[in-house]
Amino acid sequence: MRSMLFVPGDSERKMEKALTSGADVLILDLEDSVSAANKELARKITSGFLSAHEGGGTPALHVRVNALDTGLTQGDLDAVMGAKPACIMLPKAESGEDVARLAAMLRVSEAKAGIEDGTTAILPIITETPQAVLNAATYRHASDRLTGLTWGAEDLSAAIGARATRDAQGRYTPVFQHARTVTILAASAVGVAAVDTVYPNFRDEEGFRRDCIESERDGFTARMAIHPAQVPVINEVFTPSADAIEKAQRLLDAVSQQGDAGVIALDGEMVDRPHILRAERVLDRARAAGAL
Repeated sequence: MRSMLFVPGDSERKMEKALTSGADVLILDLEDSVSAANKELARKITSGFLSAHEGGGTPALHVRVNALDTGLTQGDLDAVMGAKPACIMLPKAESGEDVARLAAMLRVSEAKAGIEDGTTAILPIITETPQAVLNAATYRHASDRLTGLTWGAEDLSAAIGARATRDAQGRYTPVFQHARTVTILAASAVGVAAVDTVYPNFRDEEGFRRDCIESERDGFTARMAIHPAQVPVINEVFTPSADAIEKAQRLLDAVSQQGDAGVIALDGEMVDRPHILRAERVLDRARAAGAL
């Protein structure tokens, strides 16, 4: 999983077009991109689209439901779970307790739909309120359904009254840098994917590419997109390069040849367990992306 493209749940035309975007995942959205008047229509269209493409492989089809405090979540699940979405994205998750609550709801929904218990994954957005940022460490034992953690800056900026999320140089200001950082740490602590947030200016390809490169450097392994034009950039940047693959493989080969040695020398550097783990992750990501 590298690229995750948001698609409004009330537009079948955009959904069909998104199938050819090259995205690894389509997030069929019932939340922010759908007006209150169109919520029921979005449920119907999304359910129909899921049913029409059930078992289709790539892209995987996820659904972003409305937040738990809206009173709309159960209705969203009732509408779409029979069509077997691969994952439910939970916006405005306040803590691991919200994930556990959604997991319980999914268990009931799966039983009603005849779906094997635990099949549907959960991907929460964990920084959209101040309390959520402070609770980022609570997801470790929330649910076995967790497939990743992601974050968002725009809702958080509205909640705290920030006029901007980035400074004049395009860098996140300290509050939003903190939210981004705790997402990476929380995902690593749980052992799930760290998914970076959207880049709203989809016309700024140069800025977006630079942002993606920094994102991958820092530990994110996937990114959400709001426009199909962003997908090729994400796929390129979040797929390990041939040079990175060769370097990782050579390191693991050298370690294997040394047997039980705790530390070895390679290219003038000392290589130990952290280097091995990084190399293994590079190769795992390359295999998942079809680059190896």
